[in-house]
Amino acid sequence: MIRSLIPQATAHQLIWTGFRGLDSAEVDLPFRPGGIILFARNFDPDPEGGPARCRALIDGLQVRFGTELPLAVALDQEGGPVSRLRPWTGPTPPLRHLWTQGGARACSAWGGLWGEGLRMLGFNVDFAPVLDLWDGNLGAGIGDRAASEVPFEATTAAGAFLHGLESTGVRGCLKHFPGLGGTTLDSHKGLPALQDTGQVDRNARAFIPLAHPDRLVMVAHLRTPASGSVPASLHRGSVQDNPWGIQGRFLPDDLEMGGCADWSWDDRVRLSLEAGHQWLLVCQTPAGWTACAEAAGRLPASLCAWASESTQSMRRHLHPVPPFDPLAWKGWLTRLHGAAEEN
Repeated sequence: MIRSLIPQATAHQLIWTGFRGLDSAEVDLPFRPGGIILFARNFDPDPEGGPARCRALIDGLQVRFGTELPLAVALDQEGGPVSRLRPWTGPTPPLRHLWTQGGARACSAWGGLWGEGLRMLGFNVDFAPVLDLWDGNLGAGIGDRAASEVPFEATTAAGAFLHGLESTGVRGCLKHFPGLGGTTLDSHKGLPALQDTGQVDRNARAFIPLAHPDRLVMVAHLRTPASGSVPASLHRGSVQDNPWGIQGRFLPDDLEMGGCADWSWDDRVRLSLEAGHQWLLVCQTPAGWTACAEAAGRLPASLCAWASESTQSMRRHLHPVPPFDPLAWKGWLTRLHGAAEEN
């Protein structure tokens, strides 16, 4: 029996990829992705010319890869320790500080500020806010990125940030479902585990009020009692069929992370789609994104068809961005610096 393979070009549209280069002509990707993710390595740190250069990079990649449908263009811009714009903005408060010092109003205001700036730069997706519960375990990689140890407060803070962000036309993303609160290992380095089902349930509770079928939800590389020998990110019972009834446009955390490194690329990609993810994230190295693309191209059409339809639907509804305006950017920076001084 010969199985039907999905066309490689279609499979590659499921991938959001990192890349090397600060100018579009430098970007050497061996496939056409459905989305791109920018990191500090893609930003010119010059506060004068860097923002305009970033916008030119994104515009150039939209011309190359977004002719049929707009590219999803994402980054991790939370504020605090995870701030890709830090070379241009300087230090900014993390979500926990915003929540404890200014409550929901401050969280919403900063979500709106980040959204305004990101749209000017050409972004339409921000991988924020964090909904993990704060636990004081600094070695786990979350720390003050999380607002509170109380699920209701974490929901309120993240929901306010999300409201501000999405009011500008930039999509947010709930992360890291079902929640990394209580873990002691950074999933960039290895696979953290939670043995207490009560803790897993408590973590997931923060996500329930904010999730809906059109919401981006990033799933953690985290072993739980329900996921057995695989990370929750690769386990359908923790993604599409999760016990809390949470719906969303699921995507796994970066498939190059240590938390899923024990699985082959064929298994990472296949298990991700079997779990119910609509996107595949691969962020760090040319070897990684090439291997991910090759593995996606080997998948049967029956596994990829629904994800392809969903990703195309989302891309059709991404908000257009205005032309870059240097004066508007400088005005935004002035307002952001003022808000940073107040917080």
